[in-house]
Amino acid sequence: MAEGLGIPANTLSFHLKELTHAGLVTQERASRNIIYRAAFDRMNALLGYLTENCCQGANCAVEATAESCC
Repeated sequence: MAEGLGIPANTLSFHLKELTHAGLVTQERASRNIIYRAAFDRMNALLGYLTENCCQGANCAVEATAESCC
């Protein structure tokens, strides 16, 4: 995963650990390897909460304008 994402393994490990603590991924040890799986139900619940309470159902993306383009 680290190679595919182009980040150091220790950085990936840190982020996966934090996602595990947040309940957004699960982990399972298989011999010397740790298998991570996305917890889609928890992720969908988080996205639903953020959409309802942060964005209030509106598009949160900032649209690019001609002045902001190089």
